[in-house]
Amino acid sequence: MIKEFAKFLKEFNVISLAIGFVMGTASTNLVGSFVKDVLMPIIAPLMGTDSWEKAVWSIGPVRIAIGAFGAEFFNFLILAVLIFLIAKKLLKIDAAMKK
Repeated sequence: MIKEFAKFLKEFNVISLAIGFVMGTASTNLVGSFVKDVLMPIIAPLMGTDSWEKAVWSIGPVRIAIGAFGAEFFNFLILAVLIFLIAKKLLKIDAAMKK
């Protein structure tokens, strides 16, 4: 049974998946902190408010929290670019190894 489990771990790259998951979680927290603590305070004056968390657009009775949405948008954008660059590099390395 232990040999089957070891084969499973090796065949499905479970260790690599676990490492990727941990690194992804850590980078998500890092990027989130960068956006909320560094980027958004710089952008807040452009939103016309002292605090980006309080930036809202009011259209009649409707209030749209653009500050919170902006932070999440930048968070997503930075993570998407990072994942793209890492995947591109890994695919390039993989293609070079197959030659």
